[in-house]
Amino acid sequence: MKKKILAAAALASAVVLGVFTGCGNSSDIGRDAALEVALNDAGVSESDTTRLRVSEDRDDGRKVYEIRFDAAEKEYDYEIQASDGAIVSSDVEAIENNAGIQVDDTQNSNSVQNETDQTDASDSGNAQGQTVTENTAGQDQNQSSANSGSSAGVAISQDEAVQIALDRVPGATAQNVKIELDRDDGRYKYEGEIFYNRIEYDFEIDANSGTILEWSEERD
Repeated sequence: MKKKILAAAALASAVVLGVFTGCGNSSDIGRDAALEVALNDAGVSESDTTRLRVSEDRDDGRKVYEIRFDAAEKEYDYEIQASDGAIVSSDVEAIENNAGIQVDDTQNSNSVQNETDQTDASDSGNAQGQTVTENTAGQDQNQSSANSGSSAGVAISQDEAVQIALDRVPGATAQNVKIELDRDDGRYKYEGEIFYNRIEYDFEIDANSGTILEWSEERD
């Protein structure tokens, strides 16, 4: 008799546990629904986004979806609660492209302007003409440097660095790339990310040799 009672109790416990376990699995809105919540809050459609990434994480013991994408020159980051679709956190930042190179171009422009001012202050007509010719050559050189990405004294342009990275990710385009020129211990290198097909690629490329210094991949 005792064995029958114990068996019945064990069966009841298993049923209750199964019910609660089933309820826990059903309280997840899913990736697609979480993405829709984020897109609706941002006011953009999925077709207008680039570098879209959706991943799962836990925050204070609760499951959340981390969603990241770019749209209209802005970077969006969301945390969506998996149980009910509530927005746990959201962040929007403006995307600044080529900040380092733009600063260098400004410095070159200032240098050309200073040389032009010195030309205006010269008393010799011949010297003025000669200096203007030198300034014109300097402007052409600066423009060539800007186009080749060597305004910081590097041999590999940003476009060339982007292509080097894209060659490692078939199907990805420049719209999937975020890249910037950085200097570390006196060495220039391009640091960037590629978001494509729900995979994040992080890379570093030597700005003078074009060698890929670091490369990593992270899947959702």
